[in-house]
Amino acid sequence: MDKALLVLVSLMLFLKLGFAQYENSAEARIDSTIQWMEDHLLEDSIRITLHKTALELAGILQKSGQKDRLARVHQFLANWHDYYNEFSLDSALYHQQKALEFYQSAGDKKMQAEAHISLSGIYINQSNFKLAEEQIFNAIDVFQSLDDQNGQGVAYRKIGQIYMITEEPEQALQYDQIALELLKATHDHYNICLTLMNMTISYNQLKEYEKALVVAGECIQILQDENMDEFGIEARIYAFRGDSYRDLEQYDAAEADYTKAWEIVRSVVGDERAIDWELDIANVLVLKGNYEAALPRLLRAVEALEENENPQSWIPFQMLINCYKGLGDYKNALHYAEKYTASRDSMYTRKIESIEAEGMIKYETGKKDEALASQAVLIQQKNKTQTLIIIIASILFLFLMSLLYFFNKNKKKTRIIHAKNAENELLLKEIHHRVKNNLEMVKSLIALQSTQIEDPVTKDAMIASQNRVQSMGIIHQKLYQGQNLGSIEMKDYFMNLGEGILDTFNAEEKVEIECAMDNLDLDVDTAVPIGLIVNELLTNALKYAFPEDKQGMINISLEKMDDNYLKLKVEDNGIGKKHGIAPEGTGFGSQLVSLLTKQLNGKMTERVDGGTRIEFDFLLDTAA
Repeated sequence: MDKALLVLVSLMLFLKLGFAQYENSAEARIDSTIQWMEDHLLEDSIRITLHKTALELAGILQKSGQKDRLARVHQFLANWHDYYNEFSLDSALYHQQKALEFYQSAGDKKMQAEAHISLSGIYINQSNFKLAEEQIFNAIDVFQSLDDQNGQGVAYRKIGQIYMITEEPEQALQYDQIALELLKATHDHYNICLTLMNMTISYNQLKEYEKALVVAGECIQILQDENMDEFGIEARIYAFRGDSYRDLEQYDAAEADYTKAWEIVRSVVGDERAIDWELDIANVLVLKGNYEAALPRLLRAVEALEENENPQSWIPFQMLINCYKGLGDYKNALHYAEKYTASRDSMYTRKIESIEAEGMIKYETGKKDEALASQAVLIQQKNKTQTLIIIIASILFLFLMSLLYFFNKNKKKTRIIHAKNAENELLLKEIHHRVKNNLEMVKSLIALQSTQIEDPVTKDAMIASQNRVQSMGIIHQKLYQGQNLGSIEMKDYFMNLGEGILDTFNAEEKVEIECAMDNLDLDVDTAVPIGLIVNELLTNALKYAFPEDKQGMINISLEKMDDNYLKLKVEDNGIGKKHGIAPEGTGFGSQLVSLLTKQLNGKMTERVDGGTRIEFDFLLDTAA
């Protein structure tokens, strides 16, 4: 390891002193360094060195502008913070977001999708399940654009995992079924097993134990048929299937599965780390009434937990009480009942003992020489105070219990309402997601049809139709990706719309589109017609305003004049319209703009002077 660190330090000096002269060699060394860091992430003895090296390398790469390698370094730093739990999850989140940013800049869509998945994992650890779900849907969009079925399968499995964690098993199973179909198509046995394991947990949550047994058995069969060396999955699936057998009161089968899981964990991590798994065996033995076999396992678990001062040591005490009762050993049952109470209330007891000890010290040092009469008065006063405290405490207790009852009642209703709202929001997002995909399909069909058309006028009409479909598709994409399902942020929408149209006309190097406006949210009914109007005006400008590779700029602005009026401006510095010459094209775009303007109860003014400037005034409160 010392040799590897020495090589690493040499590399850093090489990068600082000779990067420009030996660029190819430096890039090879950078790749080797990043690979070395990734290979040694889990080695705790050098974790500080790994962190410092990664930060140093990130600074060098930032200066050289190598975005793909910089993304890998930030990905490593995110994994480092997540694994070692250093500083906070915020550090992992920061580096993961930077990794995503650089993967996007480098155009690496595959890693961009993987970064979205990693971001979702950090949000899950922060219990921010809504943001986690949004990141996974972003990953699904990228995987769909790459036609990556396996990536989509993993992403849908992650969504199912979120709903499993939040104990919403019906939704979890819906997404797990989608994931399973995609993963089986790509023969990804590892993720198939993880999906089947999650489905086992969800069926157990629903108390559909027979279905849980079926999917657990399928998972175990795959592990055996494919000879997979995945002890973590194997141990857990046996344990989860044991839970199903236990709840079905098939205790022999449960004991066999729990024993198999315990033996797997024990063989890999040792007896001490396998205590929790052994408790499952002891629990089912108690349920079977086989107290003699359960007793030594429970005593070993208690000893290990107490040695480690584990706050959960009271859990096996419950089983020990039942075990000794079953053996007729009431003395030990009482003993462990006392330990159970003491363990659960240990924190409270320690506080009481601390107060009593402090009071005794004060009494011995401060009250030792007081007269017996003074002591009697103080004791009498103390008794009165204690009686008053007991009365007040009883009243407060009754009052708090009443508050707790009404609080729990309202909390249950609130939880039901939140669950319904979350379900409706998910369904609405899914609808927008499907509408966007359907519009993309329509656009692709139009594009496919247009390749078979030779007539330039008809072909231009087909391209215009593609852009109109795209303008509506972007709106639905923004709706399911945004925080507010009822409104669109127009500045970002205009920029996305403009980029798409520039790409259609291959005019990115020729024309620049600028949005000089503040952020403005509009409802869907207003945003759709305005988007179609801007789409027509941009298309018209790119077709006629900049002939013969003329460079130019198009400015778009939309502002709210007051609560009732919107003003839209679209202007270019092109050649403008020539008087006395009939307009080119079919005129359908102009008719569409006029119709949409009337729909929004607006009026349009046009000025042609060194370019074309078109303004619209819309009356919001009477929009159709």
